Amino acid sequence: MPRQSALSDRVVNLDDDVRQRNALIAVLPDNKGDTQVATDGFEALERLAAFQSGVIVADLVTPGMDGFELLRRLKERGDLTPAIALTGFDSMDSARAFKILLDRVIRRKKVPQKVEALTHDGSFVGALGDMVGNSPAMLQTFSLIRKVASTSAAVLIRGESGTGKELVAREIHKCSARSNGPFVAINAAALPETLIESELFGHERGAFTGAVERFAGCFEQANGGTLFLDEIGEMPQSTQPKLLRVLEDLRVRRLGGKHEIAVDVRVLAATSQEIGAHLREELYYRLSVFQILIPPLRERKEDISLIADAMLRNLNTKHGTRVTGVDAEVFRLLYQYDWPGNVRELRNVLERAAIMAGDGLIHPKNLDWSTSGPSPGPYSRYSSVSEVTQILQAGQSLAQLEEGYIKLTLDHVHGNRKLAAEMLGISLRTLQNRIAVQREEATAAARGA
Repeated sequence: MPRQSALSDRVVNLDDDVRQRNALIAVLPDNKGDTQVATDGFEALERLAAFQSGVIVADLVTPGMDGFELLRRLKERGDLTPAIALTGFDSMDSARAFKILLDRVIRRKKVPQKVEALTHDGSFVGALGDMVGNSPAMLQTFSLIRKVASTSAAVLIRGESGTGKELVAREIHKCSARSNGPFVAINAAALPETLIESELFGHERGAFTGAVERFAGCFEQANGGTLFLDEIGEMPQSTQPKLLRVLEDLRVRRLGGKHEIAVDVRVLAATSQEIGAHLREELYYRLSVFQILIPPLRERKEDISLIADAMLRNLNTKHGTRVTGVDAEVFRLLYQYDWPGNVRELRNVLERAAIMAGDGLIHPKNLDWSTSGPSPGPYSRYSSVSEVTQILQAGQSLAQLEEGYIKLTLDHVHGNRKLAAEMLGISLRTLQNRIAVQREEATAAARGA
């Protein structure tokens, strides 16, 4: 006699794409769950009226009534059936992430828990590739990624350092028709101005001192795929017209070369700062046909538990630990902190804690935590009173104050100039120029003495 599935195993799937529906069935736990499918929200409501479901899987973008509207209506009528919001999964990584979420929801339906290790409203979760979140801001981000991925439009990804801009770029690539092509990333802030053109466009042997062999630049390396230009606001002014021409013509000429080379590349760019004043206007408009803003972690704290769960699974694999979660007090600390370093900082905190805990739950004793957050760490926003008063002394010139404050900020981020520039509200290149000027002035003063 066929097995009657438990209520918690029964799934209603809203998706207008038959391939996605078949993919969902393929990753159901043991392929035993009963599944009812619907192509739009109206049909899903009919299915739910006649079929008591344990889980709802809803595509956020469908004809007619979409997943957003379906979930809103269910909430209005008091239906608390757990829901997983999807924007498609076109790779093994995203399919595995979906299965983990589905397994988790089913387990929660089967085993009532008095106390959860990670406390949050887990009735509505979403995932896209390596990104997870149930906040409205992240669900909107997932939806935008899927919408723009199928196009050839240039995308500007904006967000603070550590929010996951490269993850967004990689998901756009994975969800696009170019997914089988290369994904090449370059950080404009990490390269000396003298090398960035060679990295972008390549060079011929002998083009400059040290060019001992021919080199294919990033545009050639990304041919047939996607090129990700991180920290585009740090692109030197002298390089910007050349980049604009390549974007318009899709042809590059290596440094020292005589012929242009046709390339088929989609360009995605990212920035952690306002770049209007740093980029040529025409280049800015060319790169920002479509914009995606990633919210900082402090504005979507409801995602912390899901992010922590996913990170701990990865960290267990990486370090051979057996951490199952965090206890209630640790979760309270994670939730109260503002995370200026965003998701990257959260991962660093959890990685150390997981290593210290080894197995079971992470407890406060496993954290390197002060009353204001992780300590020590590269994201401290505040100086001690004594350090500040040493700088703010009457009679000092503005140049002396600036020099002292830059030094204090660099000390707090352990010399990380990129983070120091973000804290100071200036570009990395501006910070580097000011440091160079200060050194020249100090050298000149020493010689004069």
